[in-house]
Amino acid sequence: MPTPILPPQILPAPSLTAVLGLLDLAGVAVFALSGALLAARLRQTLVTMTFFALVTGVGGGSVRDLLIGAPVFWVRDPLVAPVCLGVALVVWFSPSRWWAASDYDWPMLDWADALGLGAYAVLGTAKALAYGVTPVPAMLMGVITGCVGGVIRDVLAGRPSILMRPELYVTAAALSSLVCVLGTGLGLANAVVWPFAALAGFALRGAAIHWKLGLPTYGAKERD
Repeated sequence: MPTPILPPQILPAPSLTAVLGLLDLAGVAVFALSGALLAARLRQTLVTMTFFALVTGVGGGSVRDLLIGAPVFWVRDPLVAPVCLGVALVVWFSPSRWWAASDYDWPMLDWADALGLGAYAVLGTAKALAYGVTPVPAMLMGVITGCVGGVIRDVLAGRPSILMRPELYVTAAALSSLVCVLGTGLGLANAVVWPFAALAGFALRGAAIHWKLGLPTYGAKERD
């Protein structure tokens, strides 16, 4: 495996590293929950529910690590897979009425997913930069980290993925990644850049949830 190139401005303080680790696990848990809830909605078995939780939780980060030549994060972190399994078990053994309006129809999950999306996009971008990836591909790695797990989940479930819907989702991840790259390029402190970048993506996604914002589709003006 290549040794990561770690410019001084990318090296986090130990306390910040601990916070990022907790945010990483929290993001995994949120995305794993969305995968488990989709399996519950489809009336699947515990095995399928666990698989959906794992794929959704680690899918984006796994693709990112493979592309940048890094060790796949969840294979080396002993907590990630148990977190995904634990989330699946919580959904499986909880009353179904808790999730009656689950997945994207449940507002709290929407907002938690929005926060996880922004944080994951920043983490993916920062890790790509740390491995010497240039800014534009690093931004794409952030988008991949935040979005690919959900895309894989939707494809496996046989439903249109988030990429096929006009709502602002991928755009929010791209905004977080862009702010992260710009702040890092300007030499600003990570303790300022990373939270601000994550909140920027969260704010855009939150606005899309609240006001039902979406991108225009091809040929929309002609149809109107």
